[in-house]
Amino acid sequence: MIFPRNEWEKFRERIASLPMQAQWWKRIFLGNAMDVDMDASGRVLVSPELRAGAGIIKDTMLLGMGSYFELWDAATYAAQEAEQMKLEMPDVFKDFSF
Repeated sequence: MIFPRNEWEKFRERIASLPMQAQWWKRIFLGNAMDVDMDASGRVLVSPELRAGAGIIKDTMLLGMGSYFELWDAATYAAQEAEQMKLEMPDVFKDFSF
């Protein structure tokens, strides 16, 4: 996940306030977070550690998710999306109006 600074602060506060049962997930989310900067062309360099953790091998997919972005390995995303499209739409969308 990629957050603008103000959204990261909100997310970080929510994660930090979770109970002790979530301590390892708090470590995973907060302990692996990194600040990144954009270069003059508006590109962001994702560290090798984060690329490996996300399984990013070559081509990527950047998805806008409202207040944050998700960065995926393109092949992994395509496979996951294809699997989800085979399933029935979740109940939460049954009464959702598009």
